[in-house]
Amino acid sequence: MISVQQALQLIEQQTQKTSNTVTISVSEALGYVLAKDVFSPIDMPPFRQSAMDGYALGSVQETTYTLVNEVKAGDTEDPEIKEGQAIRIFTGAPVPSAAKTVVIQEKVEVSNHQITLQESTVPMANIREVGEQIKKGDTALSKDTKITPAGIGYLATLGVTEIEVYKKPTIAIITTGNELVAPGQPLSYGQIYESNSLMLVSALQKSGFSAVSTYKVSDNYEDTQALLEKTIADHDVILISGGISVGDYDFVGKALRNIGVEEVFYKVKQKPGKPLFYGKHKNKTIFALPGNPASSLSCFYIYVLPAILKLSGYSNYHLERGKGVANSNFTKKGERAAFLKAHNDHGQITILDAQASSMLRSFALANTLVYLPEDTTEVTIGDTIEIINLP
Repeated sequence: MISVQQALQLIEQQTQKTSNTVTISVSEALGYVLAKDVFSPIDMPPFRQSAMDGYALGSVQETTYTLVNEVKAGDTEDPEIKEGQAIRIFTGAPVPSAAKTVVIQEKVEVSNHQITLQESTVPMANIREVGEQIKKGDTALSKDTKITPAGIGYLATLGVTEIEVYKKPTIAIITTGNELVAPGQPLSYGQIYESNSLMLVSALQKSGFSAVSTYKVSDNYEDTQALLEKTIADHDVILISGGISVGDYDFVGKALRNIGVEEVFYKVKQKPGKPLFYGKHKNKTIFALPGNPASSLSCFYIYVLPAILKLSGYSNYHLERGKGVANSNFTKKGERAAFLKAHNDHGQITILDAQASSMLRSFALANTLVYLPEDTTEVTIGDTIEIINLP
């Protein structure tokens, strides 16, 4: 059994950013990471652009100007303007090439096709120059940049329609257990509803991973090995829920060994989630998660999600960690490190009830995890504690 830090270090060492790339539409690129620099195909703005609603002036010396024309956004003509003349102009409209400045409408008085400035102006005021944001050929976004909604908007303003990104891994989720029944079906004595696959699919989708396939296998060795062989062949990351312990009907570990999966580690000195398995098969990543739902989700956030994000090209792939002030007392039993479901209210951390590995109620109310190292046994109100913010 290894420590939490050893487990994190081993995953870090074994996980490398994918070299596989794909060209996709900018409109579908949210959450992907750029595999190549993107260069601007145009100057932005591509013309002198008015930053305000107001008046373009043919000179800056006068106080009174004759109003001779109007330019609005989308106009394609370049109207003539002379000294002593003004053109009504609107935000985003092209500034006439002969105009010397733009004065905002709040600073003028209008009467009988004339405007009078209420205060002096200066050359080039309220004009966005050609290429003010970026010049044609300059780097718009650099390789390894994560694409955000703002990034999509930025690329769209430049007319970029496709980009090359790191390919996200395909993911398989396998649930094991004869006792599991799909929600909506009647329960017989000894059965429970299967929740882990839906929970993990949702967690993956929230983090931008939609290429997820789900499978269920009965507690049968031959079926377990056959399904594992198929999913390892067809997917990049395999998450197995349950069946990794040492019971008579836990066949996952034996099947993984027979397939030739290299065990990097099995069992972590933590609560919940002690029976966590991490292995590699060539370039495939295999996690066997505990079957208890809270254990499974804790291990997913601490170990699995960071590995998947790193595979996908992310540079910041661990959940955000910080400090908070304990708003409740807690006594940790045993010598294992603990991940406790908690609620973070502006740095005030309340450790929730129902911390058992089988209970999801507290997880459903939590927005952070409290991390207690092996050597910490007590949390007292007012203590500074380490937290891991959930997505």
